[in-house]
Amino acid sequence: MGELKLEELSAKNAVAANNLSLKPGQEQFIAPVSYAMAGPFLDPNTGWSRVVTDEDDGVVGFIMANFDPEALEDEFRSCIWRMNVDADAQGKGAGRFVVEATADEARKRGFDRLTVLWEPGDDSPEDFFLRVGFVVVGETPYGEKIGALTL
Repeated sequence: MGELKLEELSAKNAVAANNLSLKPGQEQFIAPVSYAMAGPFLDPNTGWSRVVTDEDDGVVGFIMANFDPEALEDEFRSCIWRMNVDADAQGKGAGRFVVEATADEARKRGFDRLTVLWEPGDDSPEDFFLRVGFVVVGETPYGEKIGALTL
């Protein structure tokens, strides 16, 4: 991979973000990017969507986070809502890059923790999130794990 950077989600890169590929088995854990695209436009003060670009390969990832200090549930105040990394870019640092960039954004906004929810199971993102520093701090009533990264 070349140099990675974040770009704001825009009409210019939305199609590429929506066409990110997944490894077999991952589709059951990740909703299509198009499901998340409207969110930041509904509340641009709390929604934060970016694409991850690689100088050689173009768009290789997508992140949608929420930063809302007034959210009723603590785990939704500074959290990753959706994160997709193209199948060909997985295992090459793009995922770690996007988590670190999102953590930096959370710090800039005054948060001391970043959270994420995931479903456990074969091919789930659990191992990835644990590898990059998230710790399981709870579970939703639906069986999703709640992970937290101290900033």
